[in-house]
Amino acid sequence: MQQYLLEFEQVHYTYPGAQQSALNNLTLQIPANKRCALIGQNGCGKTTLFLLANGLYKPHKGNVKWQGEALKYDRKYLLQLRQKVGLIFQDPEQQLVASTVEEDISYGLCNLGLPDTEIKQRVEQALEEFGLTTLAERPVHHLSLGQKKRVSIADVMVLRPQLLLLDEPTAYLDRLHTRNLMATLKKIHASGTTILMATHDLDLVYRWADWIFVMDKGQLVLEGEPEYVFKQRQILEDLQLGVPLIYEMLFSEELAEEPVLERVRQKILNLFRYF
Repeated sequence: MQQYLLEFEQVHYTYPGAQQSALNNLTLQIPANKRCALIGQNGCGKTTLFLLANGLYKPHKGNVKWQGEALKYDRKYLLQLRQKVGLIFQDPEQQLVASTVEEDISYGLCNLGLPDTEIKQRVEQALEEFGLTTLAERPVHHLSLGQKKRVSIADVMVLRPQLLLLDEPTAYLDRLHTRNLMATLKKIHASGTTILMATHDLDLVYRWADWIFVMDKGQLVLEGEPEYVFKQRQILEDLQLGVPLIYEMLFSEELAEEPVLERVRQKILNLFRYF
């Protein structure tokens, strides 16, 4: 039976002064142990969903549940929740708060009041896991964007969350840094962390995700495994999302009746489906 880590039940949220709701009766369940992708046009509610997911915002109507229990909004509960639900913003500058890499990674652990020996051990482990050991004493403002992204992930993963939320993690990254980031996410998922990534990169979604959510105007309009979601071409076209290029190449109507290409399709799928 499928378990769900985080659930949204008929959630509404409207920003002050806005005429339309950012989330409008949203019902969505994030399955445990999956690599989930969240897609939709700008303004569809993706970022608002993330901010509600770890208690930075509180819904105006409806419930957000963690492992079956509704979120509470007192300081003690939210501190515990944010250890379990890690959020990484699109711009790493929003997350980096200390002067050096090592200090930044230790910041969240210090707020938990952990013993110095445990903080030191966990920071050293994070530095090694994310390839940041040689940058430990480097000022964060001297880092490249790709390095800052790695530090922001380490900041969250040092708390050992069960669910990792990433808002456009590959934005502004070149091909090399994108590949490095996806390799890091592969290791994070293999360690037992569920991942939900919001992105506009449909080719990345098709290669990487186990489960896809499609949002529009603050609502969930479609969800499922990649093969199912991208077969709903008319819905995706109506939302002006389209389908991944590799999917377009493999499953265009012109080639649909060509049995000689089936083995080629399968080989290409096996090559591109995962990183």
